[in-house]
Amino acid sequence: MTNHESDGRNGRDIGERDLRRRKFLAAAGGVGIAGIAGCNETDDGSDGGDGGGAVGQIGSGRTGRDAPGGTPMAEMPPLEGELTVYSGRGEFLVGELVSYIDGLYDDLDLTVRYGGSTDLVNQIANEGEGSPADVFYSVNAGALGALADEGRTQALPEEITELVREEFRTEQWVGTSGRARTVPYNTDEFSEDDLPDDIMAYPDEFEGDLGWAPSYGSAQAFVTAMRLLEGEEATREWLEAMVERGAATYPDEFRTCQEIADGEIDAAFTNHYYIQRVLDGNPEAPIATAFTEGDAGAVFNVAGAAVVDSAADADLAANFVRHLLSAEAQDYFARSTFEYPLIPDVEPIGDLPTIDELDVPDIDLSELSNLEPTIDLMREAGVEI
Repeated sequence: MTNHESDGRNGRDIGERDLRRRKFLAAAGGVGIAGIAGCNETDDGSDGGDGGGAVGQIGSGRTGRDAPGGTPMAEMPPLEGELTVYSGRGEFLVGELVSYIDGLYDDLDLTVRYGGSTDLVNQIANEGEGSPADVFYSVNAGALGALADEGRTQALPEEITELVREEFRTEQWVGTSGRARTVPYNTDEFSEDDLPDDIMAYPDEFEGDLGWAPSYGSAQAFVTAMRLLEGEEATREWLEAMVERGAATYPDEFRTCQEIADGEIDAAFTNHYYIQRVLDGNPEAPIATAFTEGDAGAVFNVAGAAVVDSAADADLAANFVRHLLSAEAQDYFARSTFEYPLIPDVEPIGDLPTIDELDVPDIDLSELSNLEPTIDLMREAGVEI
């Protein structure tokens, strides 16, 4: 069995939770690093309220960070009526955001069901036209594409989808936040100039000790991207070279980045936000972010949302999705989950290039969920997963 990631806690049973509507207190702080740092990731507000119409922040702010740009929730259509969201994003990551949106509107009756993205796609499919789901909120584009392929989504209004670059949306779903594949490295041992900008070169050309988390869902999606871009034979050779050189194996990508910061290995392949989480806990940690160019090592995947075809109120469901692209929500993703905001007016946290500066490959993100051929290939190459 592989250790598939979920954007919720490991072993969390899929269950329905009625989120209690609670008043947001800025002093309560955001999702803390201790709460998210070690958790698996993939299958895995208002006007600001100080009277001036300024955009507020959900949770605690980051020192020196200005108020976010973009459209505040106060300028979006109000949410009124009954709404059920199936969320493949874990409550510990996005529960505060969802509760904040819920608390803004007295006439909104919001129910959220948390679970793994793939499990929820299957559940919506099995429930048929009687599914109570109005919105599907997924940790990855693959699950969104799978639900759309089942014919269980409906087109979003253009005024919502056009907020996001065309690479990160379709007519049926829209990305809400993103994560870049990166090469974290130990700055005590190497400089960025020492690192290849071609992911295929690492097993043979990088002189330091490498690590990875091959049983982790995001790592398997990365190998899937390599398989799609480079072909099975080249990917098999890359995997065999990683095994032959004795790359250290870890259970997850946060742990992998911690090992880099501790000097146990020199570089690895992870999503960008794990590096930021290490630095959030220890700003002096000797770890930094490098990027490859236009290959599988530079894939940019997104979390996103879609309106289910059987939604009782499609306008309400679409407007909820719009709220995930608000200034407050995009700033929340940057500050609290360390993801890339997808709205140009909100910048990522950390010393990172903007999305426009990344050299990402041309790949259909929905194909990254097809992991079975990848897992078979990894096992054939001798990778223990």
